Amino acid sequence: MTGVHRVVVTGLGAVSPLGHSVAAYWDNLKLGKSGLGPITLTPAPEELTQKVAAEVKDFDPLKHFAERQLSTLDRVSQFAVVAAREAIAQSGLTFDMPLSLRTATIVGTGVGGQTTLDESFRRVYLEKRTRVFPLTIPKLMANAPASQISMDCGLRGPSFAVASACASATHAIGIAFHMVRAGLVDCAVTGGTEACITFGTVRGWEAMRVMAPDVCRPFSKGRMGLVLGEGAAAMVLEPLERAQARNATILGEIVGFGMSADAADLTAPDLGGMVRAMQAALDDAKLGPADIQYVNAHGTGTAANDETETKALHAAFGPHAKKLAISSTKSMIGHALGAAGALELVATLLAVRDGIAPPTIGYLEPDPACDLDYVPNEARALPIEAAVSNSFAFGGLNAVLAVKRFS
Repeated sequence: MTGVHRVVVTGLGAVSPLGHSVAAYWDNLKLGKSGLGPITLTPAPEELTQKVAAEVKDFDPLKHFAERQLSTLDRVSQFAVVAAREAIAQSGLTFDMPLSLRTATIVGTGVGGQTTLDESFRRVYLEKRTRVFPLTIPKLMANAPASQISMDCGLRGPSFAVASACASATHAIGIAFHMVRAGLVDCAVTGGTEACITFGTVRGWEAMRVMAPDVCRPFSKGRMGLVLGEGAAAMVLEPLERAQARNATILGEIVGFGMSADAADLTAPDLGGMVRAMQAALDDAKLGPADIQYVNAHGTGTAANDETETKALHAAFGPHAKKLAISSTKSMIGHALGAAGALELVATLLAVRDGIAPPTIGYLEPDPACDLDYVPNEARALPIEAAVSNSFAFGGLNAVLAVKRFS
């Protein structure tokens, strides 16, 4: 296919702290359930200062993979493959020739196989072993999830990883959207994955002093920081005409993608960078501020991010910002770093499809610096024709996707 195509979503998959399927994830988001709880995945969690994370609970890899396969699959790749399988099954696609050759696999991850890395360091530094597992490098490499999906699902087109910290998944999906729209590929399986709740990784985040001790309260007065999460989400993107030709169920349409770099500070959020990315997404979608009803905010729960993002929403949307329904699903699933944008785009697409804005839970009372409508504590029925999903990353890397109800 060549030319410019409308790009639709025909399959979704998710492995999250709120369930191991899109249905479970979305149902619990709408109910305002919290996926946060005590850290159990690390050895010696009692030695950590941080006690809380949003873990994917009761995930048994042997329900999804043969035991012999697990020697090559870090937890980050396990999540990715399971989510991709669900998305592909919902799409109804079979990747025979020539579609296999024309399907891209583009997956974002912030830190890759941290479980494997942590285990290998433990063996070398703590247990003083002279050798590590022979497949350590293939398991922990950042492109392993994309490679494992391509092998598991028989996808022979362009396949690669995107690593841009908390914007990784949104960048990956945006690139896939551009490739499908331009006719460079006929289909894309894309998304993000992360499995970062390891002893060493949590220690690193503790040192940054940005983590909440118990509850993540984005945009609320009294918020104390973020909570780490994990999981994966995947989606199948197709040109509209291909999806219609096979009578596929269309879940939503991606209409715009915007990116920017702050070129300012490695960790501090930047108002200008956020605004430029949101404006670029709206321009790409040919939408004005008044066309948007819902924003899935980056909303980490840190003082600096939430205040800056609020200012950026005012700047990008003008007076219409006061009419937006805005929520941070990180209040329920934590901050899944490189997977965050994918999990949040699934929530955004389903919010548009079902006309329900998920809540920002843990909200106590308004902060004067955060003066917009954050859908506090309870989901809200709301006609949503178009929405945006924000991802703003360390390194000053910003990525925003715009979606519409399909019609």
